[in-house]
Amino acid sequence: MSPTEKEIINNTRDYVKRSLLNAEAGHDWFHIERVYKNSLLIASIEPCNLFVVSLAALLHDIADSKFHKGDETVGPKIANEFLTTQQVDSETLNQVVKIIENISFKGGHTVKKHHSIELDIVQDADRLDAMGAIGISRAFHYGGYKNRLLYDPAIKPNVSMSKEQYKKSTTPTINHFYEKLLLLKGLMNTETGKKLATKRHDFMLDFLNQFFAEWSGEV
Repeated sequence: MSPTEKEIINNTRDYVKRSLLNAEAGHDWFHIERVYKNSLLIASIEPCNLFVVSLAALLHDIADSKFHKGDETVGPKIANEFLTTQQVDSETLNQVVKIIENISFKGGHTVKKHHSIELDIVQDADRLDAMGAIGISRAFHYGGYKNRLLYDPAIKPNVSMSKEQYKKSTTPTINHFYEKLLLLKGLMNTETGKKLATKRHDFMLDFLNQFFAEWSGEV
């Protein structure tokens, strides 16, 4: 007997949690859990296939290319293989894999090769987790993980990087705000995502104002 959708979601949750047990903190199980919750929140307002959204949110970072020598095929392949073991129907499986293939920011210049409300929802949820207090925390954690500078006034942000330039960038963490984080508000897909992004965007602006004031020695 085939598992129910609820059982598949529970099995997927357990599988991802095990798989990301020792992952970098910005891309670990807790990141997945937050994106999953954000996805469900947006999906409660935006009409969609909730089963597809749930599976895609849980599996979207099962093998982030940053930790696999830039190979963007690993994540979709692992997701495909796992969902096949769960006897997920081919249409659902294909939709989930397409979402994983198209969700990443990659400099903000990549043209989507797949379009669906489910992709829009999961992508918005993932982008929300790169904003606000959590986004700031993740940015500096990853910068420390890669031994990057906090800030260097001589190194200016590059907001027009190609996909390959973005993937290879080693600029200071503060630059990342201008090269990605502050761009996300304008890249949200759904009306719900846009509303949720506003407060997190404003929080990041307040943080940067405080950061530069302290950097400059202002009272």
